[in-house]
Amino acid sequence: MRSRVLLSLLALLASLLAATTVQAQEGTEPSDDEVNRIARQLYCPVCPSTPLDVCESKACQDWRAQIRDQLARGWSEEQIIDYFVTQYGERVLAEPRRAGFTSLVWVLPILAVAVGLTIAVQVLKGWRRGSAQAAAPEPTLEVPPEMAARLEQELRELR
Repeated sequence: MRSRVLLSLLALLASLLAATTVQAQEGTEPSDDEVNRIARQLYCPVCPSTPLDVCESKACQDWRAQIRDQLARGWSEEQIIDYFVTQYGERVLAEPRRAGFTSLVWVLPILAVAVGLTIAVQVLKGWRRGSAQAAAPEPTLEVPPEMAARLEQELRELR
């Protein structure tokens, strides 16, 4: 019985320790790596084609600060990205989403490579067939001996 009470107290102590660890983690400041992991997925609203994690404009600094605040409040990566897309549109995404019309961005290059490879294989097969036909010996004509003699005589006369 005494061991049961001791085990119960240990279990209670372990659960309290785990709860304080979780609370301590929620209050910590997000690292620059965590902020940049999300910022890398967004583009600067001011500078064209510049990822948010490397841009030094005031707008990007503000956005990174906002990402840091949202992470500190417990927002997930998806929630933060969805927030920016809702506020500024899909143009802020470094990589288009793979849904709807934008899925063509992912499908068309693969389709183009497949079509190109198919055409290249067909062309190579055609060249191979053509060279095989060219390498085949041409049929020889058999000339009767009388005609061969007559041709030789005419050639001698022309010289």
